[in-house]
Amino acid sequence: MGNICYNTFMRVISKRTLQDFWNIHSDSMNPLAGWYAEAIKASWQSPQDIKSQYKTASFLWDNRVVFNIGGNKYRLIVKINYPYSTVYVRFVGTHAQYDKINAEEI
Repeated sequence: MGNICYNTFMRVISKRTLQDFWNIHSDSMNPLAGWYAEAIKASWQSPQDIKSQYKTASFLWDNRVVFNIGGNKYRLIVKINYPYSTVYVRFVGTHAQYDKINAEEI
């Protein structure tokens, strides 16, 4: 009792946010769908697990990770709850939109 059990795969909340974005920016569909497909098959238990898969990922406080999407044309910020294997999509946007937000607070 009291031990947290790691799930086999990550659960991403919410794919709908990604879909809404790629419906507006159609060239982001393949890279975002690819990231999603890889994320739900991953078993990330630490930032090191992500870094080994995504060399350009940036790590912020509070388990936030910034992914470069589509050759760095787009940015994806997620917050990860490692013990519960859950990835929360916090932001997806163009590089210009990303420059206007505080990635550590979104």
